[in-house]
Formats: sequence, C-alpha cells, structure tokens
Amino acid sequence: MNTAAPNPQAINHTDADPEPGKHTQQWPLSRPVQDRMLAGVAAGIARYLGVDVTIVRIVLAVLTVAGGAGLPIYLAGWLLIPEEGAEQSIASELIQSLPGQWH
Repeated sequence: MNTAAPNPQAINHTDADPEPGKHTQQWPLSRPVQDRMLAGVAAGIARYLGVDVTIVRIVLAVLTVAGGAGLPIYLAGWLLIPEEGAEQSIASELIQSLPGQWH
C-alpha cells in the first residue's frame, strides 16, 4: 500500500495552460451564426462566459417561467449583442438609421 502523497511540483503543466481550470482565451460577446437555436443569444453568452450553452438556456427558461424576466433578457440580448462578424448590433444599426440628432 502506497500512502505517499503526490509531489505537486512533479505535475507537468504545459505552456498552453498556465493556470489549470482558467479559460485563457476570451471570446468577444457576439451571437454565433452556427450552433444556435433561435437568435443565438444563449450560445453567445455561453461562449463568452466559457460555460455550456445548456446551462444558459436552462437559466433563461427558469427566469421566463418563474418571473417572466427571461424573455425581456433574451430580447435585449438579441437587440444589443451583435451577430458574429457584424460590427454593430441590431439596436445600434437602428439608431444609426434614424434621421435627426441621434447620430
């Protein structure tokens, strides 16, 4: 029976993962064109936070059923989060297209 504790300095971490468990690549907040069900809000938020998209979808569904906040949050995300590859969100494009002093 070997009861010796593992040597923590003997663990080899590669340079690609300087701190295990930490996501080093930060994705920009955008709605992906692929891997989305409706408008891609949940997929974009999940990718940005580095969590599974199912978790974000469940949270939005619970918020919708429990107090109705999930639907306005989703709609706000659809309007305010730009689509992948786009420079502006839908709301920003709408404001830019309005005539007058909004520019």
